[in-house]
Amino acid sequence: MRVIVVTADQRGSRRASDAVDDTVASLADLPLLRGLERTAGDEFQGVVDTPDALTTLLERLLRSGGWHVGLGAGEVETPLPDSTRAGRGPAYVAAREAVTGAKSAPWRLRVAGDDPAAARRLESAVWLWAALLDRRTERGWEVADLVDTGLRYDAVAERLGISQSAVSQRAAAAGIVEGLRARELVTDLAARLLGREAR
Repeated sequence: MRVIVVTADQRGSRRASDAVDDTVASLADLPLLRGLERTAGDEFQGVVDTPDALTTLLERLLRSGGWHVGLGAGEVETPLPDSTRAGRGPAYVAAREAVTGAKSAPWRLRVAGDDPAAARRLESAVWLWAALLDRRTERGWEVADLVDTGLRYDAVAERLGISQSAVSQRAAAAGIVEGLRARELVTDLAARLLGREAR
């Protein structure tokens, strides 16, 4: 079974309070193959088998900015145990390699796996996406979150009590259109790495 194992290690955990439990709880709504679990110390891990779930998980982790993230793509031993941390196989090994490398990588994220070229393409796309998301202000995210619910700019303007022109300006500054394209690209590349079509 091909999957992507996601391992996240808290950045600066010696200087900050432990954020693992709160972060895992905030991501519990995602449809993962095996849910996020603390593995050791300030680290958690999950198993993903759909590109859409991976993209949503990545966006939330990138937005918070507090994690070294390693993605390991490949096979896992089956039957997969109910507990994420009990799993075994090459994807788990790749995730460990990736999260270790993430500590010195751009945007603190690496991708590893049995198809290095495909892993590199996904990694490059996520780095570019992360650079775009990093420039968003709180106001930009406010507009982006409403657009993500399906609202058009005129409805967003009404909801926020500002002009449609102001919404357009915030959207442009936040790179909302570019961000949607980047998300589509990351989803497509994740699907290829998983050996399936994006949905």
